[in-house]
Amino acid sequence: MSGAEAVVTILGLALITLVTRSFFLISDRELVLPGWVQRGLRYAPLAALAAVLAPEILMTQGHLIDTWKDPRLYAVAASTAYYFWRRGILGTILTGMAVLVPLKLVVGW
Repeated sequence: MSGAEAVVTILGLALITLVTRSFFLISDRELVLPGWVQRGLRYAPLAALAAVLAPEILMTQGHLIDTWKDPRLYAVAASTAYYFWRRGILGTILTGMAVLVPLKLVVGW
């Protein structure tokens, strides 16, 4: 790709980004989403979190884990139990790390 093609590509992508991100600001009136879209958007953060966390917990190098000797499983179980017990995010993170780190460093899983 030549320098001119790279500049045209960057400017085109910048223009597309500008238009798509400012789409809701361009309109003179407020855009109202249908009720079914608003109800569906309530689940978007949970779906995004599951899409990020599930592969990180259940997969290694693109394959499902095939052993119970994976410290991530025990860390997830401990942190989930803590969350349902106390409902605290910081404690959930600390509990998961308190299980994960010793299993990796001391046990060598």
